[in-house]
Amino acid sequence: MMPSTDRHDVRLEVRDRVALVILDRPEVRNALSARLLEELPAALGECDHRDDVDVVVLTGADPAFCAGLDLRELGDGQLGGAVLPGPTGVRRGPLPEISVPVIGAVNGAAVTGGLELALACDFLIASEHARFADTHARIGVMPGWGLTVLLPEAVGVRRARQMSLTGNYVDASTALRWGLVNEVVPHAELIPRAVGLARDVADNDRAGVERMLRTYSEAADLVNGPAWRLEGEVASGWRPGGAVDTEEVARRRGDVIARGRRQHG
Repeated sequence: MMPSTDRHDVRLEVRDRVALVILDRPEVRNALSARLLEELPAALGECDHRDDVDVVVLTGADPAFCAGLDLRELGDGQLGGAVLPGPTGVRRGPLPEISVPVIGAVNGAAVTGGLELALACDFLIASEHARFADTHARIGVMPGWGLTVLLPEAVGVRRARQMSLTGNYVDASTALRWGLVNEVVPHAELIPRAVGLARDVADNDRAGVERMLRTYSEAADLVNGPAWRLEGEVASGWRPGGAVDTEEVARRRGDVIARGRRQHG
């Protein structure tokens, strides 16, 4: 068993230079609450400063990876500025920029903010149970964590538009075919496979891995920096001050959940 550092909504387990970071709100499909949005960056920041961590594997407690923002808290106004981009309009999703790679192990549904969380990882391994959807337009909020940059980068602009405009779910096999994920494995093999790849990374020269990762990020900034800023400006201006219609969010939340169940059970 890996030694574990427990927070309320995020678990951190470290062994053999690999950190397993687990979103741990399974009763609400690991929805991003205000507390989780504080604990997750803190856990990743801890990994970045630990001498015994070279790679992070990020996953969710079954049955989901992450259902996105906690819409109850969003409707109640508890999330506040957490849903908006930083003051420059450029923000690398809900993940902090750290020097070690983050491998996403997508064990179930990754929806809206959860899809953005997955896209913020350096690459993705998916369980056969994984499925992906962007329901921003169904809820009536705009993405502010880079979805309009990272999703078309992964699957192409036409498929990205299809996902965002329909809100339909994409299953694991389609996600693999479209290039959204690197591999799809049987559910029981997901964490072993992701950890195995993490150990392959950890076997390399750490300074070389860090410089390679930073070079990828710097190159992406040269190309996509204006697009990040544009998304941030749209997200900030869409609901001035982050205000939302709480009753409408509550109604749409129920519709989105019911629709997802109809599509994939």
